[in-house]
Amino acid sequence: MLQELRIINPATEEQVAVVPVTTPAEVDEAVRRAAAAQQKWAALPPGDRARLLRRFAEVVRDNVPALARLELTEAGHPLGNAEWEANNVVDLLHYAAGGVERLTGRQIPVAGGLDITVQEPLGVVAVIAPWNFPMPIAAWGTAPALAAGNAVLLKPAETTPLTALRLAEYALEAGLPENLFQVLPGEGAVTGNALVEHPGVAKVVFTGSTATGRHIAARCAAQTKRLTLELGGKSPNIVFADADIERAAAAAPGSFLDNTGQDCCARSRILVQRSVHDRFMELLEPAVRSFVAGDPADPATQMGPLISAAQRERVRSYVPEDAPAAIRGEAPKGKGFWYPATVLEGRPDDRTAVEEIFGPVAVVIPFDDEADAIRLANATDYGLSGSIWTRDVGRALRVSGAVAAGNLSVNSHSSVRYWTPFGGYKQSGLGRELGPDALAAFTETKNIFISTEES
Repeated sequence: MLQELRIINPATEEQVAVVPVTTPAEVDEAVRRAAAAQQKWAALPPGDRARLLRRFAEVVRDNVPALARLELTEAGHPLGNAEWEANNVVDLLHYAAGGVERLTGRQIPVAGGLDITVQEPLGVVAVIAPWNFPMPIAAWGTAPALAAGNAVLLKPAETTPLTALRLAEYALEAGLPENLFQVLPGEGAVTGNALVEHPGVAKVVFTGSTATGRHIAARCAAQTKRLTLELGGKSPNIVFADADIERAAAAAPGSFLDNTGQDCCARSRILVQRSVHDRFMELLEPAVRSFVAGDPADPATQMGPLISAAQRERVRSYVPEDAPAAIRGEAPKGKGFWYPATVLEGRPDDRTAVEEIFGPVAVVIPFDDEADAIRLANATDYGLSGSIWTRDVGRALRVSGAVAAGNLSVNSHSSVRYWTPFGGYKQSGLGRELGPDALAAFTETKNIFISTEES
């Protein structure tokens, strides 16, 4: 077992921090402390919990520049992206705080009495966050869980624990009870497993690979433990001949190059109607080549490095840098885990068209008609996101209804809004995060019947 995590700046390959790992014994102690803090937190009046969460949000807001710089350093995210991520944590905390006083039960008409439901917190929740969006995805689970009256134990990814540790400091500064929100850095196979298997943890929220999600699901099933999984994707970007081709081509690079393609919602399968395929490719090439890769601290940078040498080797295993490509952009030379923007012409059964690469690589596949587009879009084990480009409203509705994915956009690549539900079909996960029902996912529903019959 590792004794410490060495945090590497992926743009420079320099070590920027050393973080002690959390042992299974320390996980056990953290669960015990969290359970005690949760009892006090849940007993607070809802308005008081809401005010403290809003205060937490404002402390984060005051420190957005510092958090963004930390994210740039540990994850290699361009500064503008990192600032957006930090501000997204602010928005999520405020949104969750607004739900505290609206987390109400129901009165159900029944014969012979009064029937009511109440929503009660689960207790201690484990949130296991990924390295691709360390701050916002950590907040996806943490903010609603706290708002619903739970304690949270957050295990950040091994490569990106620094912003999570800083958020825990801000929670204390804002006045949240000690031990209510704890960050437990460590290896997934050790610290993560200890959290998942601990009988004092009532629910696990995991974002990451489908393979790891299956492993966690099996361990949770052994205890009938609540679980939310947000897993992989291989999302389609469907461009019909009647679409605004110029606009679709201009928007396409951002849909698979944002965060250097390390995004489960990346539109890495570009499906283009055959009659406009050549025109689309003509427009796509300059759009891809103009997507700026470089120093994350430079405001002009749109794409930074991959997270690690291992991730770069994974991408190379799919597409070696000397492999034929329809379009290949530029990437910095020298230190840093860089990989150029790459567009391939492919077939539906190619490995690059089927498996999640998690890098700045897209595959363009032509289709003939609407039925063919739907067939190709659904020819994957995943079902997380997707885009549909068409001027025909009827077609947009038909295709949206036929594509098996949890989050679809028409004439847009936007997948995630904190006020709308997010989650996947098939191997892309279980359950939904965000949106108006997020708090309820961290509660148990208790039904109470009160007889009104005379004795």
